[in-house]
Amino acid sequence: MLLHVPEILTRDELARVRHALESAEWTDGRETVGVQGARVKRNEQLADASPLKAELGRVVLAALQRNPLYFAAALPLKTLMPRFNRYTDGGEYGFHVDGAVMRAGADAHVRSDVSATLFLAEPSEYDGGELIVSDTYGEHEVKLPAGDLIVYPASSLHRVAPVTRGARLASFFWVQSMVRDDARRRLLFEMDRSIEALRRDGADTGAVLSLTGIYHNLLRQWAEV
Repeated sequence: MLLHVPEILTRDELARVRHALESAEWTDGRETVGVQGARVKRNEQLADASPLKAELGRVVLAALQRNPLYFAAALPLKTLMPRFNRYTDGGEYGFHVDGAVMRAGADAHVRSDVSATLFLAEPSEYDGGELIVSDTYGEHEVKLPAGDLIVYPASSLHRVAPVTRGARLASFFWVQSMVRDDARRRLLFEMDRSIEALRRDGADTGAVLSLTGIYHNLLRQWAEV
């Protein structure tokens, strides 16, 4: 499921993150990928050990926790600390698939069920830089307003198109979902959104309660916690 989640960050949070990144020390993005990824990756990242990465990552995580649309889509169990990257001067990342398991500490790992990119630069600030996700329905180009998030299955083949003007800034991270299977997550998300719509429209309380029970019974069967 490819989903646009608008306004993850408030304007004040976005300004804070952007201001911090303006004076950040960037490193070669290839330092955090394997041999295959290094062949097609050309960008810069905040170093994993950077205190700024940890500080800004906490801002992003706090914003995610208060967003019900994101929670309904990802059903997060574990979230890798967000990373931050920058693409300039022809920077790009060729087609690749994210690793299945990410190290989250000395003895901790996160299974990558869901990939997420939080855009931190406005589309007018740079040319190119589209996130291109390929699936059975073709290629989908994504270039969102600053502060907006895209989530998609981590199993997807995807790339970042070359940036030919300006700088593309983003945060990215992976989520281990309570529901491993993307098709099941999609069904639960669609049911959750339908229940919310029925509540807003004043639908029969008993029917809404019944559907809510079905949702939770399915989640109870499929969730791994």
